[in-house]
Amino acid sequence: MARTRGFAAPVRAGARAVADAVRVLFVGAVTAVPTALFLFGAGLVYAGALRSRPRRRVLRPIARGARALTDLERRRLAEPTSRTATRHDPPGPGAAHPDRAGPAPTEPGPSHPTPNDPRRLIRYLAARVPIGLLGGALLGLIGGGAGFAAVMVGAWLAGSPNTTTTDVLILIPCGLALFALALYGLVGLADTDRALARRLLEPDRSEVLRRRVDELAASRAGVVEAVHEERRRIERDLHDGVQQRLVALGMLLGRARRGGDPARTDELLRQAHEQTQQALTDLRDVAWRIHPTGLHDGGLRAVLETIAERAPVRVALTYDVAVEPAPIVATAVYFVVAEAVTNTVKHARADAVTVCVLGAGAEGDPVRVRIVDDGVGGADAAGGGLSGLARRVAALDGTLRVDSPPGGPTTITAEMPCA
Repeated sequence: MARTRGFAAPVRAGARAVADAVRVLFVGAVTAVPTALFLFGAGLVYAGALRSRPRRRVLRPIARGARALTDLERRRLAEPTSRTATRHDPPGPGAAHPDRAGPAPTEPGPSHPTPNDPRRLIRYLAARVPIGLLGGALLGLIGGGAGFAAVMVGAWLAGSPNTTTTDVLILIPCGLALFALALYGLVGLADTDRALARRLLEPDRSEVLRRRVDELAASRAGVVEAVHEERRRIERDLHDGVQQRLVALGMLLGRARRGGDPARTDELLRQAHEQTQQALTDLRDVAWRIHPTGLHDGGLRAVLETIAERAPVRVALTYDVAVEPAPIVATAVYFVVAEAVTNTVKHARADAVTVCVLGAGAEGDPVRVRIVDDGVGGADAAGGGLSGLARRVAALDGTLRVDSPPGGPTTITAEMPCA
């Protein structure tokens, strides 16, 4: 049974690859003809535009048509799994990463054509027309060969004198071998089609590196701003919270020291003791905002459970992380959850919050955090707290998305690499 299952898995994978190749090449053959007609018409229009004054107005429809045809080709070449994948899956050929909150990379200049540059799109369309026609011809040959084989076998079964058993025994093995080679050719041609799209539509290596440098520079600036904002927030908490309680504690102790009534002195000392406890609690909260020390003792799950227990609203925590993430990642997850729950308590008027932390089941898998509340919605992703979280997550090469329509619910989704 184990051997049967081990043999069936490659067969199913091969069948899926062949089916995907047939889909890609068939649709590509269908779109190759209108693409060729478009390129022919675009060439005529461009030749006429060279002699006209308002060339930009004439060339604008060509650019729109090239983008529309290229978008169609991108959908055609998308991997089958990307149809049902979540936003955590990598984008297809030439696609941009969606829903990334935080600093955006600098736009390329004129010397660095974008993936949607009309010249690049037209070059890609011109290069893929021969592949589309070749794919259609290959599918036609396979269909014709299969039809010929079916006719020959049917004639042999019907007892036709023109088809003998010797002919069947000679031609069918040769036909099966050619059919297997044709299937390999289908898969290889589909892979070539996708490789052509990646080569001509996606940015080249220098452009990718330049964008990465711009993104890292913007991320570094965001981290500096987030650290500065966090420092001011800690200073405000110390000034308005701990300092005020220590001042009140000093006044109570001074009054108790000067008092002559033992009963009054006991009451003042009791109040001073309560102020001491509150000051310690506020100081502990400020320390946790700097860095949750519980991460070193009980791990990420323990500190998240502490947030759920201390929250004044009902928090349902689901934690399914097989591999404990790196300390810096665990700290970022803690701050995402803590800030989301705090915002819910302050602004959302929610009764319940659901926190789900998943992922890191294998080395290299990301950690995914999802927080949903049943509040009134309307959260501003550009606000101080959420924008600071976006910068913190972006510094770890992660993504953060806020979906908060008016009326709710508010959903905050973050994804960060485990290491």
